[in-house]
Amino acid sequence: MIYLKKSDYMEEALELLEYLETFLTEERKQRFIEILESRTKHFTIAVEDVYQKHNTSALIRSCDIFGIQEAHLIELRNESQLDKNIAMGAEQWVDTYRYPSTATCIEALKKQGYQIIATTPNENSCLLADFDVSLKSAFFFGTEREGLSDEVMQKADSFLKIPMIGFTQSLNVSVSAAIILHDISNKLRESDLNWKLTEIEMIKKRLDWSKKSIQSIEGILQRYHNIKTQ
Repeated sequence: MIYLKKSDYMEEALELLEYLETFLTEERKQRFIEILESRTKHFTIAVEDVYQKHNTSALIRSCDIFGIQEAHLIELRNESQLDKNIAMGAEQWVDTYRYPSTATCIEALKKQGYQIIATTPNENSCLLADFDVSLKSAFFFGTEREGLSDEVMQKADSFLKIPMIGFTQSLNVSVSAAIILHDISNKLRESDLNWKLTEIEMIKKRLDWSKKSIQSIEGILQRYHNIKTQ
């Protein structure tokens, strides 16, 4: 196996990107750059076993709208399917990762340096307006029927709630996520934190998005590799 240095990877990636971008309009290329400038991995979401596929789709769409690059789907009993009419293409632009259990998801996120935030109307939860955005955080959302599992509640580093003043004290899971992501993403962008994607992450996403935007991409990639090996 050949291991490339960062500089070698960047050089090869930029060469391929330059080639692929000849198949894109200038407007498309600039749009990718503009959007990636606002993307972040400082925050992410994790969803436990969502039953309704339209909720999963709406969650992914909210991630795209508010600049959250990654989402984590825990599939204990229900396979997380997406409704393309609701996701509206967001599944192409947001990276989704799937897990067979809550434990594996929490472990993976903690290894990446995320604190685990359980979103719950618990009395001891931090109010959304008071949430500290300085730490990398993974926001966990529970099922429509049962809420978050005991495992998340026990392993959470902190708890977060949306203040509610009506008779009803619960929100649809996708609505809750949209409210929270809107608030924290705005605070993040107004801060002095280093929340943006790295240069390498941006190049990788530009490559990924370019490939997804080009018809007959397999043939074009094969042609590129043939040119490189001549």
